[in-house]
Amino acid sequence: MGRNSGGGRGVSRRLRDRLGRLARFDVLALTAAIWFLAKFLRYAFPPLFEPFQATYGVSNAEVGAAFTGFMLVYAAMQFPSGALADRLGSVRVVVAGASLAAVGALAVAIGSFAGAAAGFGVLVATMLVMGGGTGAHKTVAIRLLARVYPARTGRALGAFDTVGTFGGVVAPIAVVAFTTGLLSGLPGDPWRWLFFSAGLVGVALAVAFLRRVPGRLEADHAGAERSGTETADTDPGDAVGDERSVGKKTGSNPGFRRYVTLFSDPRLAAFVAVTLSFSFAYNGLVAFLPLYLTREAGLAAATAGGLYSLLFLVSFVQLFSGEASDRAGQLPVIVAALTLATVGVAALVVLPIAGTPGGAIAVAVAVAVGGLGMHGFRPVRGSYLMFVLPDDIAGGALGVVRTGLMGAGAVAPVIIGVISDGLGFRPAFGLLAAAMAAAATIAAALWLTRERA
Repeated sequence: MGRNSGGGRGVSRRLRDRLGRLARFDVLALTAAIWFLAKFLRYAFPPLFEPFQATYGVSNAEVGAAFTGFMLVYAAMQFPSGALADRLGSVRVVVAGASLAAVGALAVAIGSFAGAAAGFGVLVATMLVMGGGTGAHKTVAIRLLARVYPARTGRALGAFDTVGTFGGVVAPIAVVAFTTGLLSGLPGDPWRWLFFSAGLVGVALAVAFLRRVPGRLEADHAGAERSGTETADTDPGDAVGDERSVGKKTGSNPGFRRYVTLFSDPRLAAFVAVTLSFSFAYNGLVAFLPLYLTREAGLAAATAGGLYSLLFLVSFVQLFSGEASDRAGQLPVIVAALTLATVGVAALVVLPIAGTPGGAIAVAVAVAVGGLGMHGFRPVRGSYLMFVLPDDIAGGALGVVRTGLMGAGAVAPVIIGVISDGLGFRPAFGLLAAAMAAAATIAAALWLTRERA
């Protein structure tokens, strides 16, 4: 009896230990869940381009311009959110961003429920609000996770980006469900209920983050002080701060000039060029891939939606690329990922129409290969930047980089929309392939010259 009792206590203790280890990742889980919602909102729009065109009578260029507006506001939030996090703390900025995104999503639905015949301009206005809310998250999230999990930054960012990217997997499926599937019988424009649901989830996540994360960070910091171990230092406003790397300079009140002059370093500037080229190619692709697959590749809308989900489904590679960058270094993984991305996007341009024998399978393979490369790059990009940027201005400096890369990505939809209206989709996607190839080439040059840097 005593042995059985002791065995039961042992099992219970082991279970508590395992649950305790899992509890350490609650900050990652909540941060990633908000990022999932942000990506869901973003990638719900491209599959709705055709319904928007049918409802509002707008062109490729106009829906592309609307999505560009969303992305421009998203881009504009990168530096302010990072700089505010340097001063006010990450928690406040994350909660404010999630709340704003939720308000925008709810606004799409409330107008419909009130019986208002919302026009295309009203839709665009709500898109801009959502762009601002979602744009406040990732810069701050990278900063927060790098400091909470300093020894596992690549792994944490890989998990974070993987969870977020699955928002792109779920979004087109949800659009189908709300527009032509089981939920299509809802009153009003059925897709508005999709945004209503997303808005409610956003409110719940903002509340959970505000209630859980500050106390969790304070407990970690207090425990580290008692044990004498090193963890994230106190961050203004949310109890998590800088993990100071050896040899990095710190300062108490960074000015805007320091953010700007930081990028006079040729290698950092070159890597920024890599991120700009990648962002242009990636955002142009994800904005118009559903239309490209239906109008140029000849696929049915349901098949095109499935392949659009596939593009994000392969994002599981981020778990491995982040881990690989922790072990082998960031640049080799970056070069391999961008090379795969270039091959995939270029293949979409040169592949035959899907109606030919084997054409649909070839298109699916090209989408999968391109997705593996593009998603494999993303967490390693963040890890590399956090490695090379000074800790005391990491939030604002990363915000500057992300403002540029998201700005490049924001103009892509309208440029691809205009080119596709005038010349067709294949020339437009050829430009995306060239931009991806440029990113891979510059990254390879950085890797080959790293010993002399």
